[in-house]
Amino acid sequence: MKYSQNSKIMQITENTLVIGVDVANEVHYARVFDYRGIEFGRPVKFSNNYSGFSVFAEWVRQLKKEHQKEHVMVGMEPTGHYWFAFAKHLKDHRIKIVLVNPFHVKRSKELDDNNPTKNDRKDPKTIAMLVKDGRYMEPYIPEGIYSELRNAMDTRWRLVKGLNSIRNRVKRWISIYFPEFNQVFGDWEGKAALMVLKEFPTPARVLELGIGGIVTTWRKEISRAVGVKRAKRLVEAAKATVGMRQGLRAAENELKCLLEEYGVLMRQYERTMVLIEELTFQVPGVEEMLKIKGVGLITAAGFIAEVGDITRFEHPRQVQKLGGLSLKENSSGKHKGKATISKRGRKRLRAILFQGIMPLVARNEEFRELHRYYTTMPQNPLKKKQSLILLCCKLIRIFFALITKKTAYDPQKMMKDIKRSALQAA
Repeated sequence: MKYSQNSKIMQITENTLVIGVDVANEVHYARVFDYRGIEFGRPVKFSNNYSGFSVFAEWVRQLKKEHQKEHVMVGMEPTGHYWFAFAKHLKDHRIKIVLVNPFHVKRSKELDDNNPTKNDRKDPKTIAMLVKDGRYMEPYIPEGIYSELRNAMDTRWRLVKGLNSIRNRVKRWISIYFPEFNQVFGDWEGKAALMVLKEFPTPARVLELGIGGIVTTWRKEISRAVGVKRAKRLVEAAKATVGMRQGLRAAENELKCLLEEYGVLMRQYERTMVLIEELTFQVPGVEEMLKIKGVGLITAAGFIAEVGDITRFEHPRQVQKLGGLSLKENSSGKHKGKATISKRGRKRLRAILFQGIMPLVARNEEFRELHRYYTTMPQNPLKKKQSLILLCCKLIRIFFALITKKTAYDPQKMMKDIKRSALQAA
């Protein structure tokens, strides 16, 4: 994969038609230019369906014949999900697709007329000019198992977000109507605690049922770990409660709705995780990734889902850039700016790496030793968060080697980053 601007510009020759497309939900607008920025023909408007795509294809065919061009490059903004169908159609017909940054379009649209106007005629030209100057990126549209895994992980992200929302709302409900509940149960998602919230959630219902009724209810589904002592504590907490006592009927209905939604999402989450596990083990190199102590299924599956086919990269630094982990600084003259990560790229890849590095530092001896070394170096020691980011980049390099070179994980190579002989010997 070549990312230099020179290599991008060199792809546009005298025989190339550069087409800028402003994509929308129902209707797309397109304008066409040559490598010098000279426009050919008139703008075309076509709908986001098969007949519209046929109109676009015929328009391109006539332009190629009229101006004796051999190649076509279509640029567009990645506007939400509107560009997916059109991009797939172009890919199926072997037409090169590139994407431009919407922020670049917004900033450069005033170059021609010094006017901030935005319309369907102006945007395609702005997009085409960015493509002509090599200010574009080539999109990666995953296929096969990588497409399946990315879709499954997208579903998991959505379900986790929904479950976290429900968990917070249930905690809020408990804090309002039965705050002493948390003194009896450490986690409301436990089996016994969940039964209490479903069967007798308010202090009044607990007192009405009594110790015997509570234990009898638990014994229907739980045979051990809860009994009379826990029931006594629950009744005592209900007697001394400071929770709200008004609007309890509506409050119980609210909690019931939340718990029903929680049950549905949990079943969907479990089904999705079964699918993710099945798909992940079909990717070459995953078993070696999971052999690293501290690397779990979510870390491995999330990494592969976001990166896709890693063999398309030539160096792990390209994966770091994809995740927004490459460094940037703001320096001028004698002022030396502070280096930070760019945060440009796939934010979910950055998130999955950072979430995955925490258990690695806690459980994996090599990563823990490296983290200690980075934060206690005699010269320029790193802060803890800086060290974790550096270890994320290290993890990328390890995954890259395991998948591309088909090698096994070697803890001794990890320790080579440590320069102090005493720690190296350890």
